[in-house]
Amino acid sequence: MVIVRRFDNADASAVASLIERCLREVNSRDYPSEVIERMCEHFTEHRIKRLATQRQMFVAEADGIAGTVSRDGNKVYTMFVHPRAVGHGIGRLLMRHIEALALIDGYDHMETGASITAHDFYRRLGYIDVRSTETDFGFNYILRRDLP
Repeated sequence: MVIVRRFDNADASAVASLIERCLREVNSRDYPSEVIERMCEHFTEHRIKRLATQRQMFVAEADGIAGTVSRDGNKVYTMFVHPRAVGHGIGRLLMRHIEALALIDGYDHMETGASITAHDFYRRLGYIDVRSTETDFGFNYILRRDLP
């Protein structure tokens, strides 16, 4: 069973480790090592705690933290699912959770920036490409999904 709940500062170390593992094991297929290192340096335990004060952050628990996502209004940030949990619906569950919150808050669509690695995931959830851009972390897609 998977439970989605609000992030707690006690989760920061586990979330930072989860993100680093995803970057090194999964995103490294699509990005050069210097970009992966820069991303890992960005998502430290301290930075995760700081981001949680600026956005609504959530974790999915299934025998430990299996995923995380955050939102600010209708913007999606920091979406990661543990490599061994990919394909089990955790990412979809996290996304539908924050989409429902955005709908309650009166938003009619969601937007996100997606790595090359995550692009197909968002497309399967109904997000459409708006444009692409270069960031400090490499190539990125900007996607949007109208909410029901």
